[in-house]
Amino acid sequence: MILPLRSPRTVSLALQGGGAHGAFTWGVLDALLEDGRLDFEGVSGTSAGAMNAVVLAHGLLEGGNDGARAALARFWQAVAASAPFDLAGLTGNGENANLAPGIKAVLRWTRHFAPHELNPFDVNPLRDIVTAQIDFERLRAASPLKLFIAATHANTGKLRLFETRELGADALLASACLPALHRAVEIDGEPYWDGGYSANPAVFPLIYDCRTRDVLLVLLSPLLHGETPRTAEAIRDRALDLAFSATFLREMRMYAHAREFAGRTLVPLGRLERRLLRMKFHLVEAEELMSQLASETKLATSLPFLEMLRDRGRERARAWLASGFRNVGRRPSVDIGALFY
Repeated sequence: MILPLRSPRTVSLALQGGGAHGAFTWGVLDALLEDGRLDFEGVSGTSAGAMNAVVLAHGLLEGGNDGARAALARFWQAVAASAPFDLAGLTGNGENANLAPGIKAVLRWTRHFAPHELNPFDVNPLRDIVTAQIDFERLRAASPLKLFIAATHANTGKLRLFETRELGADALLASACLPALHRAVEIDGEPYWDGGYSANPAVFPLIYDCRTRDVLLVLLSPLLHGETPRTAEAIRDRALDLAFSATFLREMRMYAHAREFAGRTLVPLGRLERRLLRMKFHLVEAEELMSQLASETKLATSLPFLEMLRDRGRERARAWLASGFRNVGRRPSVDIGALFY
């Protein structure tokens, strides 16, 4: 059932995954919540985007915008505190973070050993954090947002979207399950890996299952990478980044193409065509920053690094509020055809 909009300035959110880089999205959400002029209807998230989505919903349920800001801060501070040692050696203002040698060694071991060999007790600090901080039973019953959390079926590659009524700790952890580091998360006897392999994030539920016609994309993966990689390690990193972006780029290209195709005819349009043409997309992204960060810093959980990302997210959100907020409910603030088609 589609509920009526709470305000004319209502958006749905599409939140990309990216490990520790998801702290940028923490900053974006913090600035939007502090500003207070937007309502949110649906949130689609993958991996770190899924964490931010569920923590946002839980915080809104507990205490409105202030409660959501506090919940996001608690979550990311707990992520930083959960590391057994500092995962990022920072220089300067933190944008040139490098992982400690020990963590680099662990990453190399993942090329030769399976998760059950490297981590026989399946230790996952995220499980302790989400079970301690999120009341999933209450969220399933009374979430103020429509949630769409992406995971990937490990044996078929198919996208599995967990909606609000299905959410639990396992669904959330499945969305962030990197198979080189963690065992597949089993739900109802089925194994799931990180949602980034099949949707990062899924945009279609925000179009088909939400009433609002405005979607704010919060992107962590650069749409344009820097120089072509030449070393074996850089090539592996780029290939993984592209793999995690491919489904999202393809989905957005399809929307851009469909909108362009629907706009060619003078014949009265059907329901789907009208919906696609009326959708308005908006964008907050971190392309310049993320293109400067090594891919391995997605595992960098030192608090100064996360806070640097948060602050940059706040800056970019404020810039969008200054230039793009007035378009919400009226017109797109970004041309998806130019970006994706």
